[in-house]
Amino acid sequence: MAFKTSEISVETPAPKRFVTKGTAIFDLKEEKSAFFKGIGYSPYLPNETPIYGAAPGNDVRYDEHIGLLKNMGVNYLHVFPMKMPENFFTALDTTDMVYGQDIWIWAYEEDFLAEPFLAKTLNDIKGVIDHTYAIGRPERLVLFSIGDELQAAGVMRTDSRHPEVREFIGKHVRVTNRTPTEVALARLIDGAIDYELNRYGQRHLYCHTSWTHIGPVAARPDLEVPKESILTPDLGDLVCLNVYTYARGVRTSPPGSVTGSSYQGYLEELAEQSEKPVLITQVGFSTSPFEPKAWVPGFGGHKVEDVVGHLEAIWKDVRTAKGKEKIAGISIFELHDEWWKSGEDPTDSTRHELEDPEEWFGLYEVGADHRLVPKGEIPATLRRLYTAEEK
Repeated sequence: MAFKTSEISVETPAPKRFVTKGTAIFDLKEEKSAFFKGIGYSPYLPNETPIYGAAPGNDVRYDEHIGLLKNMGVNYLHVFPMKMPENFFTALDTTDMVYGQDIWIWAYEEDFLAEPFLAKTLNDIKGVIDHTYAIGRPERLVLFSIGDELQAAGVMRTDSRHPEVREFIGKHVRVTNRTPTEVALARLIDGAIDYELNRYGQRHLYCHTSWTHIGPVAARPDLEVPKESILTPDLGDLVCLNVYTYARGVRTSPPGSVTGSSYQGYLEELAEQSEKPVLITQVGFSTSPFEPKAWVPGFGGHKVEDVVGHLEAIWKDVRTAKGKEKIAGISIFELHDEWWKSGEDPTDSTRHELEDPEEWFGLYEVGADHRLVPKGEIPATLRRLYTAEEK
């Protein structure tokens, strides 16, 4: 495949606060390059689930949660619910924290280029943008992420059905020599930018959040898509990627130049090939009681005391990696355990399932009266890393 290109039109207005300058994100308000010390945040508590579209409760939980986040030195929240309630934003106002808004789209679609899917998805995206301006805090918003972890089967189906679709020249986003799935994402991002500009007279940064199983680092034996379907998430202003230590593409990476870890090795190759800023949108460690998939070592089963060392290791990997100047931040997944994860029905949110690692990624567990209880020294460790004086 020929060299892929992706650019935002020079005629498209830049965001008002956070902009890209080369391979860095620059904060115009603070007049300096940004480095985001983040947490993935989804405040669903036991007996709550978003599987039918419900937002988390609008109650006092946010005062507690925001206080814990502030104490850990967090300056960025990667927010997953698409329509957060007012009380969250009121609590956020008591801090200097900023946030990014994840907009989940149906990742299992039969055909990502199907016109009905694109129309429905763009309409959903518009709803999230409207909510941001009606209830949210656009002045604190860093980015909108369009889609998260598209599934390999859908990517391959889309690419095989539309082999002739290789470029898109929109009002704002222009891409050439791309895969059909990448073109579908470029169309959605272009439509979102155009809607925000026309409706609200400004825009924010845009990205698509992908995962290492389907690219963009292609020279790996364990990817879930063939080379011709590798997805490179550089379709907006920056590269957003979930990079887990146990993930496909990461665990088969060569050792890093400083720490010798495969995690750093992946980050270094990612930085080398990236021409835009890179944000690590998810990395974390599940403390589920056991590891249910022996063929995916590291997915679950981590002892609480061991997570401390794991966090220290990935922080060093990020901060010492060759090309680290391209890495604009890291977001640890996630603040607290979510009982609803992987559930096909609402009853899953009533129990904390031992065999489901997805329910155990929190730095905190949910205790009595839904108060958050720290998992050993994990929160204190993150605070130490996030508040240490930069050298």
